[in-house]
This record gives sequence, C-alpha cells and structure tokens, in this order.
Amino acid sequence: MIRRSPLEDATLIDGLRELPFLAQLAVRSEEPPASLPTEPNTVGGDATRGALWLGPDEGLVVGPPGSEPELQGEFAAVGATVIDVSANRITLELRGARARELLEFGCPINLDPRVFGPGRCAQTLLARANVLIWFVADDPEPVYRLLVRPSFAAYVAAWLADAADGLID
Repeated sequence: MIRRSPLEDATLIDGLRELPFLAQLAVRSEEPPASLPTEPNTVGGDATRGALWLGPDEGLVVGPPGSEPELQGEFAAVGATVIDVSANRITLELRGARARELLEFGCPINLDPRVFGPGRCAQTLLARANVLIWFVADDPEPVYRLLVRPSFAAYVAAWLADAADGLID
C-alpha cells in the first residue's frame, strides 16, 4: 500500500510541520488499562507515545509509525477493544513562542497555560474544522499537535498561514 500525505505538495509556515503516518489506535474499555488517562482532557505518556483521553471509556493512543501491531496486542491483551484509526487523522505539529496566540485566533476553548498546559488535550474546532489539540511541551518553546482529518489538512495549514500573517501585521 502506498501512503501519501495530503500535504506533500503544500508549503507550510515556519514552526509547522507534519508528523507523517503516526500510529493511532482507538481504545475502549469499561475498565481503562493503567496506561490510559482517566482524568478528562489529559494525556499519559510523552511525545513519542501518548495516550489521549477522549471520553470516560475511550482513549486515543498515538505512537511511532509502524507500531500499530505492537500497540494493538498490548491493549487487546488486557481486554480492551482496539481499532486502528491511523488513516483517520493526520498530525500537524505547531511550535514557537507565538503558537498559542496563533491557535487562539480560531479556537473557542481557553488555551491559557494555567488551564490548558502541557499534557492536556481537547477535541474542539480550529477555524471551523474539527481538531484534536494536544499540548505536548512548553520547554524551551510551546509545542502543540493538531490531529485533523486528511480532507481538512490543507485548509487548516492555509488558515494557520493566514493567521500567522495577521500576527505579523
């Protein structure tokens, strides 16, 4: 199977890059495995392998490309229902001193670091597109990951470029 990025021909603004073909597994379980967060809108793990809270019995595990079989086996072994949704979203990484300010132009949720700091995630809208925002790190600069459907990826990237122009002006 040949995999192609919807952004392979796009020019991205400084601080924005695609993290291609990350493993993404939807995990559901009445008794969440220990590696899934139980507090709403939090992330367990780190940038290499994160488990994002999506609901009381649902998480999204994001890992390196090609790690789907290993992750599926791990969660299936503890009785969770696991579905590979890797093709469902692409991952954009936005970093830089003004990343939060840029996202705030088009996002209705409060992204203030006192409320939405590193290790937080939220399903929301960005410029009218459904996204899952994950605040990965804040040191030495803010790093956000935006998980967005492939059909909206070019739109979100173009919107971020326009919003960045607005910050400069």
